[in-house]
Amino acid sequence: MSDHTHTEPPLWSIGITVVIILLAPLVLYSFAPTGPLREGDTVFSDGQQRARISKPVSSRLNQRDDSCLLDPNSPLIILQTPQGLADGSFLAQVQGNPVDEWPFCPVHTEVLLGTHQVFQKPAVFDAVREMLTNALSR
Repeated sequence: MSDHTHTEPPLWSIGITVVIILLAPLVLYSFAPTGPLREGDTVFSDGQQRARISKPVSSRLNQRDDSCLLDPNSPLIILQTPQGLADGSFLAQVQGNPVDEWPFCPVHTEVLLGTHQVFQKPAVFDAVREMLTNALSR
């Protein structure tokens, strides 16, 4: 009978390799520069923002003006770039606000925003830091 020592690969080295493979795209994405605003791009509202509605909806009886509120980090799809409009604003469509009550912008509303009211990439490391802080504070 022969004594064959069968060695298993250390699990910690496999675990580290998996973590590096999973985190590499996240790190590369967070360091990539933002590009110019283009039609079809997704942007996010920078804090709670008041947006001008481009086509007011007449079905809202309690709507008092031609503006609505965007929640912080609300996703928007760019429909028309700032180069297409005279005042430097751009046309976007609200994507992620399920609340359909005044004064919040309903889903698929077309709004006019300035470039200072949005950001292009979500803050990945801030979200991870918040999750870790919440998990460790419990």
